[in-house]
Formats: sequence, C-alpha cells, structure tokens
Amino acid sequence: MKSQFYIAMVACFVSAATHAADRPNIVFMMSDDQAWNGLSVPMHPDLDWSKSSIVETPNLEKLAAQGMRFSAAYAPASVCSPTRISLQTGKSSAAMHWTKAAPPETGHKMIEPRNIRSIPASEVTIGELLQSAGYATAHYGKWHISGGGPAANGYDEGDGDIGNEYAHQYGDPNPADIFGMAKRAVAFMEKNKQADKPFFIQMSWHALHAPQNAMKETLAKYAQRMNSSVEDKRVGSAAIAEDLDTGVGMVVDTIDRLGLANNTFVIYMSDNGSGGGGGGGKGGKGGARGGLAGGKGGVWEGGIRSPLIIRGPGIPANSWCHERVVGYDFYPTYCEWAGIPASKLPTGIEGGSIVGLLDDGNGRVKRQREEMVFHFPHYQGGDGPHSALFLGNHKLMKFYEDGRLALFDIEADISEQNDLSKQLPQKAKELDSLLVKYLGDVDAQMATPNPNYDPSEEPVIRKGGGGGNKTRKEQPNRRKKQ
Repeated sequence: MKSQFYIAMVACFVSAATHAADRPNIVFMMSDDQAWNGLSVPMHPDLDWSKSSIVETPNLEKLAAQGMRFSAAYAPASVCSPTRISLQTGKSSAAMHWTKAAPPETGHKMIEPRNIRSIPASEVTIGELLQSAGYATAHYGKWHISGGGPAANGYDEGDGDIGNEYAHQYGDPNPADIFGMAKRAVAFMEKNKQADKPFFIQMSWHALHAPQNAMKETLAKYAQRMNSSVEDKRVGSAAIAEDLDTGVGMVVDTIDRLGLANNTFVIYMSDNGSGGGGGGGKGGKGGARGGLAGGKGGVWEGGIRSPLIIRGPGIPANSWCHERVVGYDFYPTYCEWAGIPASKLPTGIEGGSIVGLLDDGNGRVKRQREEMVFHFPHYQGGDGPHSALFLGNHKLMKFYEDGRLALFDIEADISEQNDLSKQLPQKAKELDSLLVKYLGDVDAQMATPNPNYDPSEEPVIRKGGGGGNKTRKEQPNRRKKQ
C-alpha cells in the first residue's frame, strides 16, 4: 500500500490553505518520439544542425525566446514507459526495474530481463506529493504505466490508463487528440485560477504517434515541401509535429490570457530520442540523424538526448543552460517550487533540483551521485544489451554481449565519433567500476547468457520498438551483424 502516513506528513509541512500566489503553477508538456533536433528551435547555440530544417514549430520558437533552452538535457530512458515511470517517481528506470516498453524478445545471445510493467502501489508519485501540498493536479494524454492510471496515483483529473492505441482514433480536426487535450488543460487552468489554487498539469502528448492522422492541410504542406506524398510517414511525422506545436500554443496562450505567466513554469521536452532505432552501431558513427548517433531503443545520444525549454518567473529570456540535466530531476524541482522540504522527499530519489540553474543557466545539480546512468539490457536498437554512464565530460558505453567498452568526450564529441577507450584505458576502467557499482546498488536487472542460443535462429533485431521475432532463416537477406 502507498504510504498514506508519509503523504499526510508532507501535507503538514505545506498548508493547503496557502494562496496560489505563494507557489507557482507548473505545466509540464512532453512529446513522444521527438528528436533533440526535431524542432525549428536550435538546441545548441553553436550547431546549426541542432534544429530541423523542415519542421516549423513557431510556438516553441516563441517559448524559447521567452525562456531557457537546455543543450544537454536527457530523457530518463530511450523508450517511453521507462521515462514515464521515472518522471512519476524521481528514480531511474534501472532502479524501477522498467527499462523497456515492449515485451522481452527470445532467441538472442542474451536473455532479456522481464520488467515490472506497472507502477508499484508503494511508490509515492509526484502527483501525490503535489496533491498533498495543496495543488490541483491533472494528467492528460498517454499514461502507459498501468497501476490504476492517473486517478490512482495522485491526479484529480486525467484521461485514464491509456497508451499508444488511444491516439489512432483521432484524426483531423483533432489529430492524436492534440486539441482535445489542450482544451481540457485550458478548462482546468480556468477553474483553478478562479478557485485561487495552484495547479500542476502534465500534458503527455500522444504525438508524434499517429503521424498520418495529422491535419489534412498540414499534411499537404509538408508533402509539397518534402516533394513526397501525404502517405509518406516522414511527411506525417513533420506535419503532426507542427500540429503538436499548435496545441502547445493553445496551452501557453491560455496561461498568458489568464494573467498567470508571472507565476507559472512551462516545461517542454520529449520522452526519448527520435525513434526508428538503428543505433549508433558497433562503431557509434553519428551523422545519419543530423549529427547524433543512434535512436530510440539505445543509449547513444540520439536515443536519450531531448529538447528541453523552460519558461517561468525569474528565468531570463532567450537564455541557455549547458549543464547536464535529466527528466527525473523534475521531481525534486517541483517539490522545491511547491515548498516541500527536501528532507521530506521519499528515499531513493535520484534526481536533483534544477532551480539553481534557472536564474542564469550556471551552477551544478546536486544529486545523490555525481555520475548519471542509462541502462538498456535489451534488444531493440541494434547494439544488444548495453548501458551508459556520464561523469564530467566523459561518457562510457558498455556492451554486454562481448563486454566491449567505448569512451567519449561528450562535450567535444557530441556525435560520438571518436572512441577514446584505447587512449584512456584507465579512465574507461574507472567509469566501468562506477557503472558496475551503481547497477549493483539499485539492484538493476541484467541480461544473462542464453544457454540455448542458436546463431542461425537469432531474431531480426527490432528497430525502434516495432516488428516481431522473425528469424534469420525467414530473413535471408538480413545483414550479418558486425
């Protein structure tokens, strides 16, 4: 059972009678499968490829001009459900034992661990903490972590325990329920402004899922721009990204119209990298994705680096932060904004508040550990089970099929082109030891050797979460892994 005593104790420290003006509203918006460079907003001031040359997102351009961009922001995981449970709990997906969205595959060289597949009732979610602190709470859109849905996890309003399939029923004039979600958020803000109550809204947009459900007018625009057909999935993805931007604009414009801009933090990010899998490959070469290696289902930069924009009180306009931040940092950040003492947060929280970064983009985030780990003990993006650890300027990657290590100076080599593990073997060994210790400390699930492995029957590696377990015999033209 959830610790009702714990939640009640938090409520004692933050009076629900506190006026809304004393604590800020929080509106968190998360896209689905959107690349770091998938907006018309540059995500790095020195990299012209850090924005899309095709997609137009004028409302996010406006939000960035009014707030702060984070060039080194990371989703908690490279696939959706692990990110979502991490955001609710403030813990990494490795610690939560949920590291993959799809069911495990069989027939590979290693056996994938099985995930929990449901947020445990024992976890105290950020919704519950803010609710206990007197906030009105709402979660609209994709939940995808079961456990009774938003209503059972601290949210006064929500769309239920829904996943990807929900979006596909909505087409023009409400593609992927973008505008329906925005209207529900607008009504929630209007109601709580009238009640003089602070609010927390999580907008878990379904888009960029259901790309062919984009507005017909937007599809036609990008078909012409890309010299292709409206049936082209790439056209649909570009079109629904612009439709999503329109939905974002509806929410932000309401905040401004209601006179709440001076007391509301607006946050925008993606749940993982650009999708489609592919991975950085055994050599980790970037470039295919606008300069980032990898994609969904892998912990190369293309799978975990996320766009992040924050606008709110005290944040300078058109500003930048280059400090590394991760999605589970928002749990303690929201608590600091809400006046919940850090000493009252649940044990095991891995994130650190980013409040200290927001005045000028400088500073450090204080977490339990200095290192940051991303763990993917599965088959999806082409590299098999693997993990990554960040410490300072360095990023270590470890591949469990053969124990290979790769080391990158991620500040100088964002595209992960130059493996330094041979030049700096001691550094690689040092970071590997930290990785092993972390995974042991959180009792992370690991892939294990498959005693019945038959190379001739190995399934085709899934790309970006799609596909099934077709064997090599069924796919005679499958390229042999390097």
